[in-house]
Amino acid sequence: MNVKPMIAGLLCILMWAVTAQAQSFAGLGGDADGFALPERGYQFSFPADHGAHPAYRIEWWYLTANLRAADGTEYGLQWTLFRSALEPHERPGWDSPQLWLAHAAVTTPQAHYVAERRARGGIGQAGVVADPFEAWIDDWQMSGADMHQMQLTARGAEFAYDMQLEAQGPLVFHGDAGYSQKSASGRASYYYAQPFFDISGVLTLPEGPVQVTGQAWLDREWASQPLGASQVSWDWFSMVFDSGDRLMGFTLRDSEGPDFTAASWIEPDGTTTAFPDGAFYAQPVQTSAVAGRDIPTRWRAVLPEKGVDVSVQAINPRAWMGTSIPYWEGPVRLSGSHTGRGYLEMTGY
Repeated sequence: MNVKPMIAGLLCILMWAVTAQAQSFAGLGGDADGFALPERGYQFSFPADHGAHPAYRIEWWYLTANLRAADGTEYGLQWTLFRSALEPHERPGWDSPQLWLAHAAVTTPQAHYVAERRARGGIGQAGVVADPFEAWIDDWQMSGADMHQMQLTARGAEFAYDMQLEAQGPLVFHGDAGYSQKSASGRASYYYAQPFFDISGVLTLPEGPVQVTGQAWLDREWASQPLGASQVSWDWFSMVFDSGDRLMGFTLRDSEGPDFTAASWIEPDGTTTAFPDGAFYAQPVQTSAVAGRDIPTRWRAVLPEKGVDVSVQAINPRAWMGTSIPYWEGPVRLSGSHTGRGYLEMTGY
């Protein structure tokens, strides 16, 4: 028996645990020596930028969806693939410094099902290629000839899904043409999204299969040191209003100074307006006891320049991701100045 691959695999798992701890939330502001850093004026190139960027320390392909069954029951769906690099120099096979982590989840009004997969780069277990687009880890897959029409699959111990996605609008670029500033000191990422997906397919749940349709939002982001040294966590909102407009907003919480916020207003034709620090704000209104924590599960979110003042209410307050880096992620309802559906991610609680 060749024990070298087994030993390498065990070392990879140990290194992943250390890396995950180091990069969890506040660690994203840590040292990034040798890795590339985002710069203003980057010229995105597709399909190449749908693929991986190993010169950068961290990257993700992050899809969430608001779904509805024929009987009106609301569901949420998440499919996320994270890439994390131990060093900025690629090597083949077992020597690859790329580590992969994936999360999949389905939220119902009564339950929240979660699964996690881990892999290492260089051996084909996980990866992303740009043309034709394919992102995978084990048998979980997001793929299509391009990012316009795609197939999405994942499964866990208590759930599975098989979905089809079709984009109904253009890609959008957050911040300054895709350069997304995350701190007053200038830390940033490259950040674009496809917020116009129609999605349909089958959820397989403990009670049986459910046909669903809805809308999905894919975020693409990569960086090496996106947070400031004292930024510890964030609250991220995606909102799809019944008017056809969309809003992305986030708050990055700082342990030593004021929080940092940013937002993007997206019109139905994809025209996007970026809003700087302070223009968007979100305030917790109600908390729920979840996983031994007090989690804000109802918020007031405001973007005065667009007349937005909405209540953001979790469909299932117990949408806790009890994964190796735990966080809250789930579908929300929107009411107030605007109505609609969306998704909320909260870390650091």
